Amino acid sequence: MNNLQRLQLETKGIDLEQNELMMYLAENGLDAYSEYNSHSMTDKKAIYSTALGMLESVANNPTLMKAVKIDDMTVSEFHENLMKRIDQLNYKVRTMRTENNNSDVFMLYV
Repeated sequence: MNNLQRLQLETKGIDLEQNELMMYLAENGLDAYSEYNSHSMTDKKAIYSTALGMLESVANNPTLMKAVKIDDMTVSEFHENLMKRIDQLNYKVRTMRTENNNSDVFMLYV
């Protein structure tokens, strides 16, 4: 599995063009077609950071939110759930350890 496929796995249901996904990956230091290393905490953190950036972009784009139609879910419910997921990912990214940082201290204010 490459980084692009792993990102798509993490963000199922959010359809962006492949070149946009590649740009998000590049911003977080990942090559889209490089092999995803599931044992590397640095790669995991970069994937979660990329997913976080994507979700924040979706939350800032009302046009994308109008296009979301899932069964009985309204746009406001979608936005609330999206914001909860953004908060979860933000917390996860801030508390994840990497190979470069193995301490239990994390940045509270970023």
